[in-house]
Amino acid sequence: MKLRRDPFQAIADPTRRAILVLLAAQTMTAGAIAEKFDVARPTISKHMQVLNECELITANQKGREIYYEIKVDKMKEIEKWLAQFRAIWKNRYNQLDNLLSTLNDSEK
Repeated sequence: MKLRRDPFQAIADPTRRAILVLLAAQTMTAGAIAEKFDVARPTISKHMQVLNECELITANQKGREIYYEIKVDKMKEIEKWLAQFRAIWKNRYNQLDNLLSTLNDSEK
């Protein structure tokens, strides 16, 4: 039985995040992606494999070329998970803003 990789582990790597940014803009071949990095092509291939195993990207063959694209639905799952933290921090910043306004008003 093959264990499925964790997408959060995949996006923890800066190179994989950079690959996702590239693919968010357009579909690309592995060669085109590798040209954007100053590392060996097999290194990029390994990163692509991890992203594929996490179902963050998908590969589509067009003629002799394989084009990779981001899987938006999977990225939305990550965004949904992160949204809960965004809400917590927004609430904390609002509380801090209110406190600072109160302190500023009391100094006048």
